[in-house]
Amino acid sequence: MMSDLAAEFDFVADCHARGMGGVLHTPCQRAEALSELTGCDIRVKLENLQATGSFKERGAYAKLVSLSPAEWSRGVVAASAGNHAQGVARHGRLLGIETVIFMPVGTPAIKVNATRALGAKVELAGADFDETSQLARDFCAAEGRVLVHPFDDPLVMAGQGTVATEMLADQPDLDVIVVPIGGGGLASGIALTAKRIKPEIEIIGVQADLFPSFHNLFHSGDRPVGGMTLAEGIAVREPGTLTRRVMTEMLDDVLLVDERMIERALNLYLTRLRVLPEGAGAAGLAAVLAHPERFAGKVVGLVLTGGNIDTRLLSSLLLRDLARSRRLARLRIELIDVPGQLSSVSQIISEAGGNVTDVAYHKTFSDLPAKVTYIDISLEAQDAAHMDRVHAALREAGFRAELAGY
Repeated sequence: MMSDLAAEFDFVADCHARGMGGVLHTPCQRAEALSELTGCDIRVKLENLQATGSFKERGAYAKLVSLSPAEWSRGVVAASAGNHAQGVARHGRLLGIETVIFMPVGTPAIKVNATRALGAKVELAGADFDETSQLARDFCAAEGRVLVHPFDDPLVMAGQGTVATEMLADQPDLDVIVVPIGGGGLASGIALTAKRIKPEIEIIGVQADLFPSFHNLFHSGDRPVGGMTLAEGIAVREPGTLTRRVMTEMLDDVLLVDERMIERALNLYLTRLRVLPEGAGAAGLAAVLAHPERFAGKVVGLVLTGGNIDTRLLSSLLLRDLARSRRLARLRIELIDVPGQLSSVSQIISEAGGNVTDVAYHKTFSDLPAKVTYIDISLEAQDAAHMDRVHAALREAGFRAELAGY
């Protein structure tokens, strides 16, 4: 397969050697805390540090710089859920090319606004990537512009493959690279590039189990495709025609991860590595967590593909993690409706070292007896054991307190 695409990959390798239009050579570093947790030696490629927060700049630049002056003058069109959009917009602006980006309705505002800020005209149209992509193709045909496909293009694939070039330059002892699969541009590019440099290396793809499109093809499965996933960057119903051929030939395995594991991986990146991933960017770590026996004892390269996550979603995920670990909980406490009850509760919590973050007092809208009421208190603790001690202190003082929130 590499011989079929040699010219494109050689062209991009030359672009990379000459600086890749300002695309960063991002760090690929050992993650000690994650390695201890997973039982393998993890090295993380931090593509969230790119100017647009994603690896997608690589493929976008590779495609745009290959176009002729006449094609530049006509302008380019792309369809994207966000990261490819920003890559095309940024390098279109740097190269002086007019860009129009079609994005699905419901794309996170952070990605829409970032794309517009980079100078592109954004058209919000289509319910999902496939519908949006068709609308972009129709517009391209009508306007005579050049379509920059997010994955099913040899130059885009070769551009994404420079991730592997850098990973193996920085970490030549890698045994395996784990890469998320949406349409397959990154996985194809990494597989072709990495196996040319180090033929014995394993390349393992990862998909969200709600969008197992290529997993079905690779393993002859028939799992349903569709749903609301945290990893919207890889929520693609069908891989590309070219990318599926490359991945079928070049990948060693394809794994699935569920939403719970993606969320756990995202939180681990935040709390253990102190880096910000989006859902798709955490999929590789999610695969290691979900399939520890597959990676035990190996030197594993993970591609943190991007960090463009909606801030409201991020806040919710952090709070959910606190609740699951019982560092945050809600106590419903029954009180006698006499003066001093709330003060007593506050004193008990304070003496036990808890921190009250919110109080809701219920009296009018209650089916309790008239002389009885209750309060809901949101409470922070150091850990689960500390939360139990606060709860026990209230009960020992005679209060009926129900613990919820985890």
